Amino acid sequence: MKSFRFHLISIVAAMVVLGSASASAGGIKVIANSSVKADTVSADELKSVFLEETSSLRDGSHVEPVLAKGGAAHEAFVKDYLGKSDAALQTYYRSLVFTGKGSMPKTVGGDAEVAAYVAKTKAAIGYVSAETSTEGAKTLQVK
Repeated sequence: MKSFRFHLISIVAAMVVLGSASASAGGIKVIANSSVKADTVSADELKSVFLEETSSLRDGSHVEPVLAKGGAAHEAFVKDYLGKSDAALQTYYRSLVFTGKGSMPKTVGGDAEVAAYVAKTKAAIGYVSAETSTEGAKTLQVK
């Protein structure tokens, strides 16, 4: 009985560790160039901006989305905020271009490149993993 209980405790402990690791892997922050007036943004606003349905936030700030080419933050953002997979998002953007209703958003390498681009580009808005340094950019609180 002790062996079974130890085995069960080990399994539960492993699940807790794995669960917290995947939760932190999905931890992202939304950042914007300092020219963007807003300090908060809603999840709906993010979706509208990144799906190119609008180019401004509720407060009137003009924004231009920048995407990472991949990585944990990109996958989490696309899934959690846009409700799509990366492949579905790329198909969506291609259909906008094909129909003349939009263009492909700026895409850069990864978190460090997103942070650097947002910091130096007026109106840029993007996302990075929570632990990424975002010096020169402001972090927007998502409500």
